Amino acid sequence: MFSGIVAATGRIAHLQALEKGLRLTVEAPGLDLSDVALGDSIAHGGVCLTVIEKAGASYKVDVSRETLDCTVGLDAPGEVNLEKALRLADRLGGHLVTGHVDGVGEVLKFDRIGESHELVIRAPKPLAKYIARKGSVTVDGVSLTVNRVTGTDFSINLIPHTVAVTTLKRLQAGAKVNLEIDLVARYIERMLTAENE
Repeated sequence: MFSGIVAATGRIAHLQALEKGLRLTVEAPGLDLSDVALGDSIAHGGVCLTVIEKAGASYKVDVSRETLDCTVGLDAPGEVNLEKALRLADRLGGHLVTGHVDGVGEVLKFDRIGESHELVIRAPKPLAKYIARKGSVTVDGVSLTVNRVTGTDFSINLIPHTVAVTTLKRLQAGAKVNLEIDLVARYIERMLTAENE
């Protein structure tokens, strides 16, 4: 589990093709890896991946073909948001995030408004029902609060700190982003539909 509070940005520095996926070498000089062991989970742009090798300020993770097919940002070198898995004693500064991406959204707008930025995203239709005004959503691993929802489109206000310390600063209209809906919404929907089955 994660909180959606990005600890650092790292860089996917090298990709190695596997029979069914990729092995990524991630350089993470800003992330404290001293307590990371082989087998530990780190979220990469909202995608939970397992550390299989570690050396200094870098480590390796494997990404399956299935994960590559339903996410964005892991199939090429570039900057990525990083967060180590929560410990039970950690603060939950964002919201409960599993690191299991539900779908890919499209950025419609990313405009500066005063000191902040407005981010408008179109969610895939099956996910839109889980996105609620003042609810939580994870975008590329960042826990954010939804300001407005209109059909499949939703708007978020990004404060300067969030823009400065995450990869969201590089967004522009047409960009694709990993989305994870709120865990609570997912379970409420399941409880309501299970009663009618």
